[in-house]
Amino acid sequence: MYAYTGKILHIDVTNRKTSVQRVGPDFLKKYLGGVGLATRLVYDNTPKGGDPLGPDNALCFAVSAFAGTTVPVGTKHGVAAKSPLTGFIGDSLSGSYFSEMMRRAGYDGIVIKGQAPRWVVVFIDDDDVQFLDAAPYMGMTTLETQQAIRERLGDENVRVSAIGPAGERLVRYASIDNDGRQVGRTGNGAVMGSKRIKAIAIRGSQPITVADPKGLMEASLRLIKASRGPGTLKYRTLGTPANVLNMNKLGVLPTRNFQETVFEHAEKVSGEYLRERYHIKSVACAGCSIACEQWGAVKEGKYKGAMIGLDYEPLFAVGPNCGIGDMAAIIRLVQLCDEYGMDAMSTGVVISWAMECYERGILTKEDFGGLEPNFGNDDAAVELVRRIAYREGIGDLLAEGVKRASERVGKGSEHFAMHVKGLEMPGYDVRSLKTFAMGLAVVARGACHNRALSYEVDVKGEVDRFTAEPGRGKLAMEQEDFACILDCLVLCKFLRNCFTDFEREVAEIYTMTTGIPLTPEELKQVGERVVNLKKAFNIREGWTMADDWLPPRVLEDPLPSGPGKGVRVTPEELRMLIQDYYAARGWTPEGLIPKSKLVALGLEDIAEEIGVEEPVAAPAAGEA
Repeated sequence: MYAYTGKILHIDVTNRKTSVQRVGPDFLKKYLGGVGLATRLVYDNTPKGGDPLGPDNALCFAVSAFAGTTVPVGTKHGVAAKSPLTGFIGDSLSGSYFSEMMRRAGYDGIVIKGQAPRWVVVFIDDDDVQFLDAAPYMGMTTLETQQAIRERLGDENVRVSAIGPAGERLVRYASIDNDGRQVGRTGNGAVMGSKRIKAIAIRGSQPITVADPKGLMEASLRLIKASRGPGTLKYRTLGTPANVLNMNKLGVLPTRNFQETVFEHAEKVSGEYLRERYHIKSVACAGCSIACEQWGAVKEGKYKGAMIGLDYEPLFAVGPNCGIGDMAAIIRLVQLCDEYGMDAMSTGVVISWAMECYERGILTKEDFGGLEPNFGNDDAAVELVRRIAYREGIGDLLAEGVKRASERVGKGSEHFAMHVKGLEMPGYDVRSLKTFAMGLAVVARGACHNRALSYEVDVKGEVDRFTAEPGRGKLAMEQEDFACILDCLVLCKFLRNCFTDFEREVAEIYTMTTGIPLTPEELKQVGERVVNLKKAFNIREGWTMADDWLPPRVLEDPLPSGPGKGVRVTPEELRMLIQDYYAARGWTPEGLIPKSKLVALGLEDIAEEIGVEEPVAAPAAGEA
């Protein structure tokens, strides 16, 4: 095979045993790589009903066909497991040279199970797998761990995926860091920590070959040129923080735990302000020609020396959503999240919930160990990040995620616990983005803009974002399938405006890379197949229609200001939109997948396990 190796490495850290599974081109073509392959590996290797933090939960890594080739923006890797936040599929992507080194070591995927008797570093050195003592690295931050391991191995080219103190303590939204890039959402860092793996180091020496080097180089150069064109201009100049002012203007910028949607200090947390006052460099993922991440450094004041790359989502979460309008504080907060190894999005949403609990008198100064976490109190936010990472005091509660924390606290705090399926909400208030509201409710991962992607049709004005109407289900489905194709190929979503005929061009590039014929129609079906695969995993793990729902604040509290003042998503609207989506998918009114659908997608084994024979009755009015 070209590009692919056809090998999946299985590692049992309990018994320190390894094996290699051989897979053929037909199998790889069905899932492509990345999130698709990682999800299939989770489905096959994690038993039904298993504890996400138990030894049987498979932590799976997968690269794409493009890893280590000339294809730009295609060198990310996918990671998946059963999420400790949601109990459903937890998939994530990260952009570093870890994926290329994994391919050079000879693997398309890695499956890790078990629990080590003592903390270890798993070192994959081509065909050799070693289990190194991790004691010297315990308590280190993510970046400290990576550098220390490279120094120990005497090779700066070794790529390392590591957890920080948060992952060691099983914070449910702990992340995995590699070269300053995060496997961020859904808590895969906690899964890694539950296996007592401090880090995975990898070194490979094998060449990567492609089927049509000349044709692929020509296609890659065309794509590089397009990626430097007008379609990516805002990402190259301001990065995703360019979204701040536009979201604020549209009245969808979550502020003070989604109580408001217009932030009075938006100018001072904008991409423009970051560029003007704090910018030091633009940084790219491995093999990327766009370089969207805008790094800011604080040169004076109490956060002097803080430095990090900022994206819109972490910025919204620890900034406006916590009422914090100080860019220096935001830089420091995101830096701490990355160093401790936890998802800045979930961290910010959890802290904003805690702030609202404090302001409403649900939690007291005593509960917070003397802190007074009012909205806008950046000192309190910084301390809460630390306490969460080390599970100290109130941090032990907040480390469980907003769903579990609100269930434990009660007293009405569940009303403003902003999550879907247990995953904290992204940086868009969906009360006036009704297509996206439905998209967030149904996506298998939970509250994820990157998997749903349907915010685009609302934000760009392709539909009336204030109304709910039949037909939105098909729009959301198409956006979700498209996003899934990109995640399986591990192509950056910022490339989506760089093609004139996406399916045709990408199918050709895939065939030039692998030598495996792929038609545009087959490529489109991969997106649909993997979306259904994720849903099938969730169904197997106990999903019900009640899980496809939105927080009470979205359904009951009208927007207080902005262009959408007075608007909310009513339960009736959401129910109609969800049924419209299920119908577009060919699912039953209860959101189950017919056997015939799964068989048509080439998932015959899964059809036998979770597929239903006949559509079941729709739920009664008023039921979620």
